[in-house]
Amino acid sequence: MNLIYERNRAVAVRPARPDDAEAIRAIRNHAIEHSTALWTQTPQSPAEGAAWLAAHLERGSAFVAEVEGEPAGFAVYGPWRNLDGYRHTVEDSVYVREGRHGLGIGSALLATLIASAREAGHHVVIADIEAENTPSIRLHERFGFHHVGTVPEVGTKFGRWLDLTIMRLPLT
Repeated sequence: MNLIYERNRAVAVRPARPDDAEAIRAIRNHAIEHSTALWTQTPQSPAEGAAWLAAHLERGSAFVAEVEGEPAGFAVYGPWRNLDGYRHTVEDSVYVREGRHGLGIGSALLATLIASAREAGHHVVIADIEAENTPSIRLHERFGFHHVGTVPEVGTKFGRWLDLTIMRLPLT
């Protein structure tokens, strides 16, 4: 477990466990319902959330941040594309519980995620971010991700077209 102090609060990042599924699902569903971070409007059911997490647990690519003993965010990485030619490239996802932003949780999670992906032997981490999500773009920039490009109007949500910013971090 990594312990980081930010603004007088301890942020503990640890590998996710099966019993984290509901807390992670709640954070994901809040993002689905209230943001453009996830490009779907269909919340996950408990069974879908557990299955989604199980795939990441099997890879060892899921982490939870706790503040004062409560889950305050999570991060995962998984295949960027499902063809074997992309097997050394992963995509990251970092989410912080509503009301817990600005405490260093995203930074603690992303640092752990990058270290884990590097230790697992991956070559590149990709971040696909909704182009207006400036906090996420800045977070990734702080960790050395570089802007590769922005693809206009490739998704929709809340009745509007969304642009996708792609960022890249080489690990080797």
